[in-house]
Amino acid sequence: MNNEGVDESKRQFLTSALTVVGAVGTGYLAVPFLAQMQPSVKAMAAGAPVEVDLSKMESGQLIRVAWRGKPVWILNRTKAVLETLKTLEDQLSDPHSRDSIQPTTSKNSFRAIKPEIFVAVGLCTHFGCSPTFRPEIAPNDLGAEWKGGFFCPCHGSRFDLAGRVYRGVPAPTNLEIPPHHYIKDTLLVIGETTEGKAA
Repeated sequence: MNNEGVDESKRQFLTSALTVVGAVGTGYLAVPFLAQMQPSVKAMAAGAPVEVDLSKMESGQLIRVAWRGKPVWILNRTKAVLETLKTLEDQLSDPHSRDSIQPTTSKNSFRAIKPEIFVAVGLCTHFGCSPTFRPEIAPNDLGAEWKGGFFCPCHGSRFDLAGRVYRGVPAPTNLEIPPHHYIKDTLLVIGETTEGKAA
């Protein structure tokens, strides 16, 4: 092949121009593709921290809120309940929550930042059913040993009022404690660490 009469500078210019146009075109294609991989505003809001005002919460009351599509329980435990928790350890599978999911601020005998306020994800750790709140003492259907707690009617798992699982039931671990902290004494934030970072 005869290369006489070929202008190398024009060839180099055209090659460079086509490379730039190709790169820009690829960028235009990539931006929408990458943008669609970002979570939607609705999805980001679903994972956002949730603030809960506890100022009107009564002793013994359980309230429910949603966080990341999960039910979260907030229980204002009485002094009697706190005393009872200490007496149950020999009946529990993991009384010290060594194999459970909870923030370090809740890794204590009450599984809470404040002993009286218990915060937990309201899903059984067996198959994800939602246990029922059963605060009564020794009901006929749960037996004389029942001191109040959470009962999963799906497969019979039992948890005390600190979300600790009893021995001999299908649930393998204690209820999950979500990341949470207090902005002020009666204002709880679920889904953030104490440093304010989303969990």
